[in-house]
Amino acid sequence: MSDHSQVKMTDMNYDKKRPAADNPVKVMDLTLRDGHQSLFATRGRTEDMIPVAELMDEVGFWAVETWGGATFDTMHRFLNEDPWERIRTLKRYFKKTPFSMLLRAQNLVGYRNYSDDLAKAFVDRAAANGMDIFRTFDALNDYRNFETVVPVIKECGKHFQGCICYTMTEPRLGGDVYNLDYYIKKAKALEAMGADSICIKDMAGLIAPYDAYKLVKELKQNVKPPIHLHSHFTSGMSPMSHLKAIEAGVDIIDTCMTPYAYRTSHAAIEPMVMTLLGTDRDTGFDIRHLAKINEILEKEILPKYKHLLDTSKVSIIDINVLLHQTPGGMLSNLVNQLREMDALDKIDEVYKELPRVRKDLGQIPLVTPTSQIVGIQTVNNVLFDDENERYKMITGQVKDLCYGLYGKTAVPINPDIQKKALKGYERGEEPITCRPAEVLEPELAKAQEEIKGLAVDLDDEILYAIYPVTGKKFLKWKYGKEEPPESVKAKTLEEALAEEELVKKALAGELIEKPAKEVPAKGENSRTFNVFVDDEYFEVGVDEVGGTPLVSYVQPQVVQAPVAAAPQAPAAAPQAPAAAPPKTPAAAAPAAPAPADSGAVEGTKLTAPMPGMIVKYEKQVGDTVEEGETMVILEAMKMENALPAPASGTVKAINYGSGDSVSKDDVLCVIG
Repeated sequence: MSDHSQVKMTDMNYDKKRPAADNPVKVMDLTLRDGHQSLFATRGRTEDMIPVAELMDEVGFWAVETWGGATFDTMHRFLNEDPWERIRTLKRYFKKTPFSMLLRAQNLVGYRNYSDDLAKAFVDRAAANGMDIFRTFDALNDYRNFETVVPVIKECGKHFQGCICYTMTEPRLGGDVYNLDYYIKKAKALEAMGADSICIKDMAGLIAPYDAYKLVKELKQNVKPPIHLHSHFTSGMSPMSHLKAIEAGVDIIDTCMTPYAYRTSHAAIEPMVMTLLGTDRDTGFDIRHLAKINEILEKEILPKYKHLLDTSKVSIIDINVLLHQTPGGMLSNLVNQLREMDALDKIDEVYKELPRVRKDLGQIPLVTPTSQIVGIQTVNNVLFDDENERYKMITGQVKDLCYGLYGKTAVPINPDIQKKALKGYERGEEPITCRPAEVLEPELAKAQEEIKGLAVDLDDEILYAIYPVTGKKFLKWKYGKEEPPESVKAKTLEEALAEEELVKKALAGELIEKPAKEVPAKGENSRTFNVFVDDEYFEVGVDEVGGTPLVSYVQPQVVQAPVAAAPQAPAAAPQAPAAAPPKTPAAAAPAAPAPADSGAVEGTKLTAPMPGMIVKYEKQVGDTVEEGETMVILEAMKMENALPAPASGTVKAINYGSGDSVSKDDVLCVIG
């Protein structure tokens, strides 16, 4: 048979004669969760998943990941969407394909370990709302943090997938910590816990193809549950690693639809489908059906999110991830944080400091929340440390880690850092060795009492318990107690395309269209006025036309010395020639006062060292405070920073409330 006839058969009717593979590789699609989380800051809206849901249900995926990870946080905080409703909504469109979620074990979908009662309630409600597969991981690979959630998953009759977070201490698999023996022991521990499948969770795209082959081969020989490989594309190796893992007998791989693939996301499914076509691992997927889905995503959905895609780099791979091991999403967050602090020039110092901080904190894997813990502490060290002191500003989560609230690290934490972090720590200065949740008080009943009258069901109460500040704000939006801001409202495709067109015009210098208008001739009766605004004054020429002053020119002048008083003069704006002059020119452009008019209060000001969100004030107006005592808890990139009082005295003014966003150098309070 000629090559031409072979191609024709493939195009026309190969699917009708395509034999089923002996051992087809199973595929989980991550487009609707990790895909947009990796590329578009988890901003994908449920309404933009519905147009492809039924088509995706027909592909034949082993599962689709639709929930967990950062979605729970981002949906209620930035999208004004109820996270629980997403499961229920998408379930109406996916009739055959199981749903998978990413569960951070005792961290649930947050950034710390939660109490046992809250963890049990969360898993039970996730299952009841429609979740089928619970991909469960712990950032430290400390499986004591599985002991509460796994029995509930099993009791609900759901699939427990146990994860091993993949990381390295050497350029390739090996070394004295994260070696082959380490991963085999972890896999056997998961098998003993009743794992229905075991996932190698390579969150930063570190696993090399031949290491993937070796690891999968060993795991298949040592444990019985199916092996699942999850590897981000970041370093560019994941498609090759997938292929070698398939050769080694891996059972399931993770991919995304092409428009949501590559960069810091995952390998695309379509090349893998064609690569395996006709082999004993053939997926059985229809490439033409996948193309239909891609067309909808590309033309109808992606234009709404293109502005969130980092296009600052030409390359779609980042080989530096093999050096700092920071997951791509976390790295972009660090860059944004530095940019907001006018410190982007420090990024190289951050790269150098990251491995040192990671080693100090027990050589922990970098995955949520440990990637945030290490990342934010690194930024703090770079910005606030000096030649005399390291770790000058230690986050609350680093203190929790040093105490043992996240679990046991692979190697001991630097004892000097641990001692410094735990000095004055509210739970005690000696770290614990027990399962972390054993020292946590029950949380759910307390949260239910606090949110009574606003929450209407257990799902609302759980949301508030996990995210008290932003959760409460969302529930006020949900039940019409407060109007959601414009920033959390959805945009239409037409609006997105219009914005994109404006950006193109701006880049081409075509955005400002100056209207043509005739300038009247300067009259004989023209008069000149000096108009004073703050430290500047303007020389304004005015013609009397029909009794109404008309501004004919405005010439800025430089003030050489402070002006004691301003004479009365008309100060109409050039854009409004018919406006009547104000009585006093000084009122023409008042400066915007800071919240609570902090400038009017005398005393020592506590300013925000970084942009973030106010969690709470530990003191209120009228309270006395000692220098160094915690005054404000400021959340920056989900990590909490305890800001100390800069002086002793009485709190004279508090300028923000819980849940408010602040910029760097904003005055948070005044102490006098």
